[in-house]
Amino acid sequence: MSLNEDPGEDVTTLTDSLLLERIRQGDTTSFETLFYRHYDRVYGLLFRLVGTRVEAEDLTQEAFLKLYHHAFSKRPFAKPKFGATKEQNISAWLYRVATNLGYDALRRRRRSQERDTLLLPDPQGSPAAEKEVEQREQQTAVRAVLARLPQRQVQLLLLRQMGLSYAECAAICDVAPGSVGTLLSRAAAAFRKAYREETGE
Repeated sequence: MSLNEDPGEDVTTLTDSLLLERIRQGDTTSFETLFYRHYDRVYGLLFRLVGTRVEAEDLTQEAFLKLYHHAFSKRPFAKPKFGATKEQNISAWLYRVATNLGYDALRRRRRSQERDTLLLPDPQGSPAAEKEVEQREQQTAVRAVLARLPQRQVQLLLLRQMGLSYAECAAICDVAPGSVGTLLSRAAAAFRKAYREETGE
């Protein structure tokens, strides 16, 4: 417990900005609170992006490590241009960092696709084995397409898949709320076109 922490206080009720200030004062409980508050969504975003539990967990840890170091830097968390709140949008910052980390991982994977792409052998051509190979190929194609698309399009598609509102997507991607629908439509169209090119379908 830090010197500034009231033993009877419930830190889980504090805003992200207040928790951030306490982290800067050396309060580890506040960092744990931020971590557990945002972990599931950051992990969910990364799992959708990279597709493997272990890699998503590693990248999530890296994102929170960046948050911890950023808390002690002199640089403020960037506020979205279109946000009207004075509260620092730490969740938006985390999602941007997580997307960057996941996107970099996808590009590294794409560069070494021959090494990383493993197809299961087809024992006797069983339907179950064929279906598993087909699913694996489809997942590989989806992630190869995501690695090709502009990063903001990938981020918007994943955030909407996670169920975030247009307003939340706008804050995280730093765009006008009214433009999210149009940007999502373009991203979906770009994904379909790139997927057809990737798979030949």
